[in-house]
Amino acid sequence: MSRPLHSLTALVLIFCAGCHTAKPLPPADFSAPGWRVQQGQAVWKSLTGRPELAGDLLLATNRNGDFLIQFSKMPFPLATAQVAGGQWQIEFGADQYSWHGRGTPPNRFAWFQLPGALRDAKVGDSWQFTRVETNSWRLENSRTGEALEGEFFP
Repeated sequence: MSRPLHSLTALVLIFCAGCHTAKPLPPADFSAPGWRVQQGQAVWKSLTGRPELAGDLLLATNRNGDFLIQFSKMPFPLATAQVAGGQWQIEFGADQYSWHGRGTPPNRFAWFQLPGALRDAKVGDSWQFTRVETNSWRLENSRTGEALEGEFFP
């Protein structure tokens, strides 16, 4: 094998061996101990200039910080975000667009901001969280125009 081809093969093997992409997360098991499930309704505006969408909201959180949040217009899920065991994933539509990874989820999605905001009002850069009443809230990104406003049923 020629020296340049040998070097290229070695580099490819090193990069492939060092790369470990996150696998899609399995469905969350809300029957396991420690899960809290909340249901409500929300209005989501994805970006400036886009129409608002109203739908049902489900948020399930557990004690170790894992969560699943789903925004749907029955019978279709519009957005689903999940964090579990140091991995994250987000899907829009019926698996039409999806991303997943390890570590801290991307700051740009409201769906990853809401659980922390509801817990202690901490949100990422450009995000503002406001409690309107006991069970209602508003989360808005001043940079992108994305907004999520909703309430959970008592």
